[in-house]
Amino acid sequence: MSYRKENLMSLSGGALGSKTIKGLENTLQRVLKAGIHGICFSAYEEGQKVGDILSETQIRRRLEILKPYTKCIRTFSCTDGNELIPKIAKELGFNTLVGAWLGNDAEINKKEVAGLIKLAKNGFVDIAAVGNEVMYREDLSEAELLTFINEVKQAIPDIPVGYVDAYYEFVDRPKITDACDIILANCYPFWEGCSQEYALLYMKDMFYKAKKAAKGKRVIITETGWPSQGSGLEGAQPSYENAMKYFINSQQWSKDEDIDMFYFSSFDESWKVGTEGDVGAYWGLWDKNERPKYYRKSIVLDKVKSFVRL
Repeated sequence: MSYRKENLMSLSGGALGSKTIKGLENTLQRVLKAGIHGICFSAYEEGQKVGDILSETQIRRRLEILKPYTKCIRTFSCTDGNELIPKIAKELGFNTLVGAWLGNDAEINKKEVAGLIKLAKNGFVDIAAVGNEVMYREDLSEAELLTFINEVKQAIPDIPVGYVDAYYEFVDRPKITDACDIILANCYPFWEGCSQEYALLYMKDMFYKAKKAAKGKRVIITETGWPSQGSGLEGAQPSYENAMKYFINSQQWSKDEDIDMFYFSSFDESWKVGTEGDVGAYWGLWDKNERPKYYRKSIVLDKVKSFVRL
């Protein structure tokens, strides 16, 4: 069965809709082992939070876990040890989309941009991202963001430079879209309250809106994902099953249509509860202890059934 046909059947209740939990787990493992385009990388261990200093040891250990499954990683910061990630990633053979985290602290912004430029000039950056959802959070004005984007473009003219935000920001802010060499769009049906059954169609619509705004520029989906636990949002419900279905459908579509996509995320991050509520801690393909999330349940269920039979 083709990927496209399986996607359409899953949306109408066939294929994935008829699979057991174990069947979904097996399908997810096949998709993951076949390789995905990219993944958003987190090195924060349990008990750590943004601002804590990352060590080379923890970065290297987590990148080694991801190495069999993807050739591309996306990072979010160039300070506090995050600047080590692109260097180690290149050593291990990854391509890198490296981000400078911009916010409302002018000094940190300067350090982040300087760090991104330095990493790029040293050969550790394939795509440079200047800021992540800054317009969405209203941390900077459009003019301030454009100044940073242009500074980085001038410093590293041979490397594509973009800005990461929700897909609709590139529709609503043509000056930013025009300034970018590449469009880096976050597409989250979950955060717009879309039920899992229609999430793939919704994400496609998000992507094509960004693509239309891009006017021929390359568009990458820099984040998309579905949480496995936590509180729902309107029709969007986190669950072990829904997270697997969304991952499988999104990955099969990206391969079918040759869409570059960075899945969010690599590892569960407990610290995100503070910014996103309980659902924030459960977006990873691996859990907070670096164990794969999407195969253990069927093993446990099989053991329970065996025990009952005995």
